[in-house]
Amino acid sequence: MRISDKYRYLGIKLTPQRLAILSYLDGNRSHPSAEDIYRSVRKEFPTMSVSTVYNTLDVLKEKGDVQELTIDPRKKRYGPVNTPHNHLMCNKCRHIVDINKEFKFTLPSSMTEGFELTGNHVEFFGFCSNCRKKQ
Repeated sequence: MRISDKYRYLGIKLTPQRLAILSYLDGNRSHPSAEDIYRSVRKEFPTMSVSTVYNTLDVLKEKGDVQELTIDPRKKRYGPVNTPHNHLMCNKCRHIVDINKEFKFTLPSSMTEGFELTGNHVEFFGFCSNCRKKQ
């Protein structure tokens, strides 16, 4: 299936630059930053601006097709929204992996201030095996 066919449901203008961004993100589990995406896609489109990447990511977030991760305080990362999952990040090299397990939490009503809980996201931190070997 072509990328343009796969993402036609988004209802956005599928320019060649946007298609290149969508192609880069399709199945990408590395949780790239906007800058990572820009560096990769500009090889094919040297005149593309980084704002095109940010604008496309904003549209994809609005449509619920991309999740903006806040696990790395140094930069925003992005990942596909396919199933509920959590994340684990190495404190040293900043590598992020998906944790495909849901964690169910219940909070006392005294803490929810009237909110009806609809979900949660758990972030784990540690050191990956490569960084532990280097220490």
